[in-house]
Amino acid sequence: MANEAIRVVTDSTSRVVTITLNRPDKLNSFTRAMHEELAAALDEVEAAGARALVITGAGRGFCAGQDLADLDFTPGAMTDPGDVIDRQFNPLIRRIQSLPLPVIAAVNGTAAGAGANLALACDIVLASRSASFIQAFVKIGLVPDSGGTWFLPRRVGMARALGLALTGDKLSAEKAESWGLVWQVVDDEALPATASKLAMQLAQQPTQAIAAIKLAMRTSMTQTLDEQLDLERDLQRKLGASHDYAEGVRAFVEKRTPHFEGR
Repeated sequence: MANEAIRVVTDSTSRVVTITLNRPDKLNSFTRAMHEELAAALDEVEAAGARALVITGAGRGFCAGQDLADLDFTPGAMTDPGDVIDRQFNPLIRRIQSLPLPVIAAVNGTAAGAGANLALACDIVLASRSASFIQAFVKIGLVPDSGGTWFLPRRVGMARALGLALTGDKLSAEKAESWGLVWQVVDDEALPATASKLAMQLAQQPTQAIAAIKLAMRTSMTQTLDEQLDLERDLQRKLGASHDYAEGVRAFVEKRTPHFEGR
């Protein structure tokens, strides 16, 4: 597909797809058209049978959230932010969370507002050393959205989540790593290669198991231990009948590298 605000690059050998938010002059902030392009790109990812996805930003930032210039502030006709969330950001966050493949956020520079929470919706967050995370909503009289009030307390605890949300202060990449908000911080110039290497590593794993791990981990946040034990049993039963499980066991016994096919 031809992309303007979204660039899609697919490695046909590894089946790793990289989606780049591509409005660098606006810190890759979202417009309605950009949401439409990203939704189409994610359709393309799934249709192509991708085995791993990297989401990153062009230029000096990852994503600054909503482009306020794309909204109407005319008195009496002001855009309802709840409507923007309902039609654009909530479907995006739900889509990212439900993708049955590993999703890596490679955060290069500023991740603010919904842009920060888009990164947190991904399975693994890598950050460049110059990256920062800002829950900027309070500065314009809003509440963190795009999952911010869900992700933050679970990642960093309530005290830190409230501190970030109430002050709107910038959180450095190093502190985000020490707080457990991101998986790894790397030098700026190493971020693309690190993200690509990790994506290729994950693309070689059994994708059915990865999808099940994502489901189990996220479901655990709202289930009792007994419910979670039953879910683990059911998932193991299903995965135990898969080609990749048989291949993994054979490879272990034969002391060789397994070749997983995602079935």
